[in-house]
Amino acid sequence: MGKGYRQGRLGGEIQKLVSSMLLRELKDPRLSGMISISDVDVSKDNSYATCYVSVLTTSKDEEAVRKEEEQVIDGLDSAKGIIRKEIGKQMKLRHVPELTFRIDRSMEYGRHIDEVIKKLEKDNEE
Repeated sequence: MGKGYRQGRLGGEIQKLVSSMLLRELKDPRLSGMISISDVDVSKDNSYATCYVSVLTTSKDEEAVRKEEEQVIDGLDSAKGIIRKEIGKQMKLRHVPELTFRIDRSMEYGRHIDEVIKKLEKDNEE
């Protein structure tokens, strides 16, 4: 089911605010590095917002990547109150949505699909 107009606009504004807070205001060492908010889904009643977080790492070790992603989520969870307060102040909302943060796995999924397609093309050529 698609997003409503209000949920889409609210999600976009939350995405901009959280992204700018990551750059300027949040000083948690767990939130250093290349972190971006790739999308925000807001529930129909505007009481919950799920922020999808992308973490760019240079490590090839999957365990190290997962550990770094976990630290980023922990840092965002600890700053959740500050983020909600700033959202309420900047957007002048009567009710600020409860925030949850999740790692965005869409890039990994896209790479997996590319590999499957390349493998199928290679098998068809043979």
